[in-house]
Amino acid sequence: MKGSVSKSARETALAQIKTAMIEKKLTQAELADTADCHEKTIQNLLGGRSVREQTLFDVCMVLGLEYDKLKEAWDGKESHGPMELQGEGGLVAPVYMGAYTRAAVDHYIGSYLTLRPCFAHPGVIIAYRTDVSWEPDWPILLFQERDRADAPYSHRRRIYIPTSSMFIHLVSLTKGAMRMVVVSQIDRVGKMRGIITTLHKHGAMFVPVATPIVYAKREEFGGDFGEITEKDASYPEYKAALEETMEQGYARLVSS
Repeated sequence: MKGSVSKSARETALAQIKTAMIEKKLTQAELADTADCHEKTIQNLLGGRSVREQTLFDVCMVLGLEYDKLKEAWDGKESHGPMELQGEGGLVAPVYMGAYTRAAVDHYIGSYLTLRPCFAHPGVIIAYRTDVSWEPDWPILLFQERDRADAPYSHRRRIYIPTSSMFIHLVSLTKGAMRMVVVSQIDRVGKMRGIITTLHKHGAMFVPVATPIVYAKREEFGGDFGEITEKDASYPEYKAALEETMEQGYARLVSS
């Protein structure tokens, strides 16, 4: 029979969870709602009592904590992995994220002009900035949207890179609502192209939408963000980039 783990052995994991809750300003009830579990389960978790591994995983996803490391602390274990897999502040992403190394994805780090069609107004292009950085504490590639006209809806989350795949996934999860961006791996000119699937407020309700999206790596930005129309000088360039995404087969929108 598997021995139980003492409460004191879980103090490190509990401290991380409680700190993350404070940083994200989440109550026990809100954490339970977002992690899709009962509030009593969160109370057991914060009390150091045993919970399902799926619950621990879901809480980590909500709080932005690295599951593998937290699980080791929760079980009272220490990491004894090879130094080459730990490296400077953690250089390998968890297996469920793709197990990519910092060295293998270093070329993704930087800022990107992000383009997609406007959901509400045909012919209008939405432009904003997305920053990609490495977070050694997780460790993981992280994306952060900036300079959006609708700033409260900006997303910040993790990047999944499956092995033996031409595409990567930028996934964000907020209170049970998931948004997924699937784009090609970065090419030699610094572009990633694909499709975004999310929810759009249409009248009094939210409806699922999918549309092409482009990320173009840039060292400098000219300030062409927001809703770009035919009157803007950057419109032809932005429109061509989105059209190429469909024409070159990076994404397909299939209808009946």
